[in-house]
Amino acid sequence: MLTKPNAYDEQRLLKLSFYAAGFFVSIALTCALLTRSNSILFDGIYSLISFFMALVTLRVAALVERPNDDQFHFGYTAIEPTLNFFKSLITIVTCIFAVFSAVNSLLSGGNSAEYGIAIFYGIFATISCFMIAWIMKQRSQHLSSDLVGVDAKTWFIDGLLSASILLGFIGAWLLENSPLYKYAPLVDPILLIILGLAILPIPGQIMIASFKEIINRAPPEMLINEIEQRLAACLTEINYDHIELRVSKRGRDLYLLVHIVVSEEFDLESIEQLDDIRQSSELTMKEWNPAILMDILFIKDPALAG
Repeated sequence: MLTKPNAYDEQRLLKLSFYAAGFFVSIALTCALLTRSNSILFDGIYSLISFFMALVTLRVAALVERPNDDQFHFGYTAIEPTLNFFKSLITIVTCIFAVFSAVNSLLSGGNSAEYGIAIFYGIFATISCFMIAWIMKQRSQHLSSDLVGVDAKTWFIDGLLSASILLGFIGAWLLENSPLYKYAPLVDPILLIILGLAILPIPGQIMIASFKEIINRAPPEMLINEIEQRLAACLTEINYDHIELRVSKRGRDLYLLVHIVVSEEFDLESIEQLDDIRQSSELTMKEWNPAILMDILFIKDPALAG
C-alpha cells in the first residue's frame, strides 16, 4: 500500500539526488576535457541539467507540503506534474541537440578520444548511477511521490548513458588496436547518436503522463474501475440508484468528486447521517490510498450529476 509522502524522507532522497548530480557534473566535465569525448560531454551536460532541476525539485517538494491558501485553493500539488513536464522536455531537447551535434561530427570524420580514461569513467559512472537509481527506487517505493519517482528514472537514464558509453569505448579501444583503427574515431559520434535516440522514449513517456495531469485528463480506466468498486463497497448500507464519479490526479493528490444519486427508499434522518457516510467512506478510501481527497454529494435528480 502506498503512503502519503513523508516530508523528511522525500527531502532526504531529493538531497541525495542533488548532491550526487553535482558530484557527477564535476567528474563528467573533467573526464570530457581529458578524453576529448563528446559522449562524456553529453553525459556531463545531462548531469548538469539534473543538478539544476534537482535544486528546483527540492523547492517544489517543500511547496507541495503546504496547505491550501488564498492563492492556491486546492494546494500546491499541481506544481509537481508541471515540473516533471519541463524536466522531461529539457531532457528531450538535450538529446535531440546531442544527436544533431553527433551527426555533424560524423560527417566531418568522427572524433578521436582517450579511450583508456573513458573506459574507467564509464565503469565508475555506470555503477554509481545505477546504484543511486536503485537506492531512490527502493526507498521511495512506499511513497506516492512523483518527484522522487521521476528522479529515480532520471538516474536510471544516466546509468544507461554511462553503460552505453562504456561499451562503446571498449569497442573503440579494440578497434584502435586492430587493423580497423581508422574507424575508431567514428565510434564516439555513432555512440552519441544511438544514446540520444535510445533514451528519448523514457522522458517522452514522463512528459505525456505529466501533460495529462496538467490538462486534468482522467486517470487510466483500470484505476477508475477499482475506485468505483471500492466506493460501492463503502456504501452498501444506503439506498442509491447509481454513483457518478469524476477523478482527477494532480501530482501526489487523487481527487474524487462523487455524486450519489439516491433512490426513493433513501431515508434521511438528519444532516449528521450524511456527514457520517462521508467521513466513513473517506476514511475507508484513504486506508487504501492516503493520497485520496473526496467530495461526496447526495442528489435525487440524475441531471445534477451530469
